[in-house]
Amino acid sequence: MLGTLVQQLVNGLAVGGIYALIALGYTMVYGVLRQINFAHGDLCILGAYIGLMVLRAFRGHSSIVAVALAFVVAASVVAVAGLLLERVAYRPLRKANKLAPVVSALGASLVIENGLMLLWGPQIMVFPEHILGGSSWHFLGAAITSLQLAIICGSALLMAALYGFVHHTRFGTAMRAAASDQDAARLMGIDVNKVIIAVFMLGPAIGAVGGLFVGLYYRQVYFTMGWTYGLNAFIAAILGGIGNIPGAMLGGVILGLFSALAAGFISSSWQQAITFALLIGILLLRPTGLLGERVAEKV
Repeated sequence: MLGTLVQQLVNGLAVGGIYALIALGYTMVYGVLRQINFAHGDLCILGAYIGLMVLRAFRGHSSIVAVALAFVVAASVVAVAGLLLERVAYRPLRKANKLAPVVSALGASLVIENGLMLLWGPQIMVFPEHILGGSSWHFLGAAITSLQLAIICGSALLMAALYGFVHHTRFGTAMRAAASDQDAARLMGIDVNKVIIAVFMLGPAIGAVGGLFVGLYYRQVYFTMGWTYGLNAFIAAILGGIGNIPGAMLGGVILGLFSALAAGFISSSWQQAITFALLIGILLLRPTGLLGERVAEKV
């Protein structure tokens, strides 16, 4: 019993770290534009495909070097894709009613999803086995793999770096000012367009890391995968308080832990239903999410 509990907690932390990384993209765009980027999940899975191509190109080389290159290339390509998405699907509709960007984002999601199918086909593509050595350690009856450890540590470091960037740099201050009041930020000399572009590049780049972690963890990627993981990450962002960066991190970890415990002690087939039940239950108690007080004030 103790071993199962610890194992599910480890599994939950790994999956929760992935959810948190993807959820950051949703919450950053919402924080600045008050809009949901429904194409974000597909951008993340684009990162998984790009990473897989790099891993296959560098087959035979050191796994660590190949994985590091895969993350850098995936994050860079998806950041550019996020920039194009902002230019094509969001910027022309910035002054339109709230429904138009939603429809545009859903259309962009379908375009990316079908683009993935055209480029790589509808079949499931398999990631190499034991890409990080396949080592494992045992603790209180649970097995912790090197990949799980890499995901947990990598996610934590990336989230800490983003938090430090947003709260302790000049550009991060500009981002928080634009999120608080764009007109006031312009009067203070802040280039809001640059902030929006940065948000659309930074969020997808971090999401691409999460997408590549998804591929490495489950050892597969397919073109509709973005919907499933994007939806779960979106739930995590709402759970923590959408628009709030620490809230997205917290929501992702809680969702991952809850999903893993539900799969381990109830049934994996009920995992998604239980996830939605968690969201509904928490939103009934806190409609703005766990850390969503500031968003409620702004709205």
